[in-house]
Amino acid sequence: METNLELSQHYQLIEQAIQYIEANMQRQPELAEIASSVGLSEYHFQRMFTQWAGISPKRFMQFLTKEHAKELLAESENLLETTHKVGLSSLGRLHDLFVNTEAVTPGEYKTQGAGLTIRYGLHPTPFGKCLIATTERGICNLSFVGKSEGQAIDHLVANWTQAKMTEDYKSTAPLIARIFRDREAGLAFDQVDQRLKLHLRGTNFQIKVWEALLNIPIGAVTTYEHIAAQIGKPQALRAVGTAVGHNPIAVLIPCHRVIRKSGEFGNYLYGSARKKALLAREYSVGHA
Repeated sequence: METNLELSQHYQLIEQAIQYIEANMQRQPELAEIASSVGLSEYHFQRMFTQWAGISPKRFMQFLTKEHAKELLAESENLLETTHKVGLSSLGRLHDLFVNTEAVTPGEYKTQGAGLTIRYGLHPTPFGKCLIATTERGICNLSFVGKSEGQAIDHLVANWTQAKMTEDYKSTAPLIARIFRDREAGLAFDQVDQRLKLHLRGTNFQIKVWEALLNIPIGAVTTYEHIAAQIGKPQALRAVGTAVGHNPIAVLIPCHRVIRKSGEFGNYLYGSARKKALLAREYSVGHA
């Protein structure tokens, strides 16, 4: 077992490596060069870095490159100039980087929804008023309204700054009816129609977490540990929790079905009472 002194020494090496990567990122240094800069073999450096950072040196450099590219694109740099400034050899590599880490193309990230028309509507549900929004690809937002309808709409706009926003209650009402189906006793939650299409936009890691959430059956719950193991990242509990908390499509992507390992309900963006109500209704449906 490593001592505190050894752990501290390892951290110093990792810190030096990170500084070296940042200083030379435009050249996209190879693993051997980075390892050599801290006096380690490729094998030992790869193992040590992955243990400390949770991702490989290559993935870490991809993250830095992508974040730098996002900053340049926000400054209205064109795609080819951005490619060269972040040290990538071709526009195709920039494209692959964004698709693999952000689940969007560089152009889609830069335009922030430009050219898209988003239709939205506010509707009552058995769990309070909600805001639903759709694009041609599918549902892109489903959120419960807090104290202010305006704040809910502003949050939607902030996530799709360049999209054309159209209030369209008539087109969104049928979707709400399919999600919260009518019964004799009024609107009651039921299993979601699997034919509903979703328009997801997030990092590659977030998409994997949200896909895992979609596999949780109605009336069941799971833990953050189980989700982390399911996506092959058993040590990334905090990152999984963050991805669950950033789920843009409530109910349809059932983040409310994730609880703590201790059995506690845990946090929920729309309040613990609503989380418990959703789970209680789903349990009654799943065991009817």
